[in-house]
Amino acid sequence: MNPFFIFFIALPALEIFLFIKIGGQVGALNTVALIFLTAIIGVYFAKLQGIQTLKSGMVNLYQNKMPIYEIMSGASIAIAALLLIIPGFFTDLIGFLLLIPFTRKIIFSLVLKNKSQSVVNREDGAIDGEIVDHKKDEL
Repeated sequence: MNPFFIFFIALPALEIFLFIKIGGQVGALNTVALIFLTAIIGVYFAKLQGIQTLKSGMVNLYQNKMPIYEIMSGASIAIAALLLIIPGFFTDLIGFLLLIPFTRKIIFSLVLKNKSQSVVNREDGAIDGEIVDHKKDEL
């Protein structure tokens, strides 16, 4: 499916539908207050998770380990904070799922499993590469 359709047509339509349904249940002012509350709480938790991820990444660097998980976590926390700032209940749900470390690990494992299978599923098993020879000028 076209990503343009999903991001600019389907997602706002889903958010408007949820605004109407939830607003009908709890009232208009409570719905607006809930939107602001989820944004404030979400950004606060994103800040806490970001600081924790930064500390964990620094510990890995001091131990001479690559902080790959921390880099991916930092990017997902930034995306989660963006989704939590955008008004809407569906984007808030996705943002909160990205903020929780347990669900973030599940999402990473699903995404990485799909990526590793696509690399393994080549017909000839060969890995494409390029050899670059860097010779300095002897002037």
